[in-house]
Amino acid sequence: MVESEGPKRPRLNADQKRGLKAARLQLFVQQYGRKAQKGMEPNDRHYEREIEKAVKRMKPDELDRLLRDDEE
Repeated sequence: MVESEGPKRPRLNADQKRGLKAARLQLFVQQYGRKAQKGMEPNDRHYEREIEKAVKRMKPDELDRLLRDDEE
């Protein structure tokens, strides 16, 4: 007997994938760039380290395109 894997998620097309990636990047930039809180640990920012690694590996033109995604 085969166990069910749960509900299947719909596949995303290229535009939807780029939009999701751009939204995650914009959230990362907002969290990463916030000012330090008074009386708090200076390194208390909470953001996804995986996205930080991906941003560092991105080509500059791809990063720019994702950051400007909502300007189209």
